[in-house]
Amino acid sequence: MSLNRNDTGAHLPGDQAVLRSLFQAALEASYPDGKFAGRLPPRPRGRTIVLGAGKATARMAAAFENAWDAPCEGLVVTRYGHSVATRSIRVLEAAHPVPDESGQEATRQILAYAQSAGPDDLVVVLMSGGASSLLTLPVDGISFVEKQEINRQLLRSGAPISDINCVRKALSAIKGGKLALAAAPARVVTYIISDVPGDDPSIVGSGPSIVEPVSTEEAIAILERYDITVSPAVQQALGKPSPTGLEGASNEVHIIASPRMALLAAAEKAGTLGLAPLILGDSIEGEAREVGACMAGMALSVRRYGDPLQPPCVLLSGGETTVTLRGNGRGGRNTEFLLSLALHLRGERGIAALACDTDGIDGSEDNAGAWFDDKLLAPSERARQQAALDRNDAYTYFAEAGTLITTGPTLTNVNDFRAILIR
Repeated sequence: MSLNRNDTGAHLPGDQAVLRSLFQAALEASYPDGKFAGRLPPRPRGRTIVLGAGKATARMAAAFENAWDAPCEGLVVTRYGHSVATRSIRVLEAAHPVPDESGQEATRQILAYAQSAGPDDLVVVLMSGGASSLLTLPVDGISFVEKQEINRQLLRSGAPISDINCVRKALSAIKGGKLALAAAPARVVTYIISDVPGDDPSIVGSGPSIVEPVSTEEAIAILERYDITVSPAVQQALGKPSPTGLEGASNEVHIIASPRMALLAAAEKAGTLGLAPLILGDSIEGEAREVGACMAGMALSVRRYGDPLQPPCVLLSGGETTVTLRGNGRGGRNTEFLLSLALHLRGERGIAALACDTDGIDGSEDNAGAWFDDKLLAPSERARQQAALDRNDAYTYFAEAGTLITTGPTLTNVNDFRAILIR
């Protein structure tokens, strides 16, 4: 399949198929199957205990069982509807993005498993995106309801995931290396499917097995910055010093899938389709609508001037944008990005785009994202696009256009995937 530039702006067939094939290539590069080969530790004299959390962790557990040639046991928690069959590792489900009691009970059991580990045991930790909400257990003195409300306010504030996870660590009895501390002196090996900008392992799932100091001072500053009101009990908990002894826990980490790997796979697929790929970055953050406006400018430069590359081509990017709620519409960050992109392309022909969350869920809706082509770049669409953007209602706009992308749970998560096709 190949695409040829058409300077008349006439619609060329196959835009949706091309964009979806790039997305599929990114997903396939993000699955854990086969990714443990060459990364496994020696068999321990004692037990192999597998613990984990995240939207991809059930599939990770099944993949680990297939790769491990010895008995293992353990428990992982994933989002409702994201479970898969495993042989000896139990899988529990809980709520995401706002934690629930099921997540709290699963976390208690995971922490108890870690505490049962002895010096001859191996503790394997599986982490993927979504773990911060699923692995939830407040520090002493804070109620679960209080922690839920703080999490809810942070999600609505537009704060970047790094800030949200800093607060989560400070208020958690398991995050920020505390799981590794509980497992000491057992050997701890962590496998990660990264969904965070820069692939910092201490941010994925708020780093329960990643040994590092937790800054309660920074957490307090973040809550003040986003005007998050907290109770005296939370203030008192944040005033306590961080737990000591983290330096005694082991810290071996393997990243088995990441946004960068997904983008490279999509770029390779683009080349087979006759498209010149350009990866703009795997860690793009900021307001979704502002990122959309910025990328529209890049796409227009390519389309009109062949700068920085000549069509036919595709601009690829990943990361995690945010949405500050201004209206009461429906939609996640990927559809908001896409709506802003379409609006700021100002009717330019010859451009199509797709934006999806690789976990299959854009925000709290049932779609992974959406796509558009020339039909939604008509000047007559701009007023409707602006109105939908003003009320954060990108889901409704693309639903009415018939261009939502619904995959169901993908059982992986390397965050956002964006592709802008320019002919």
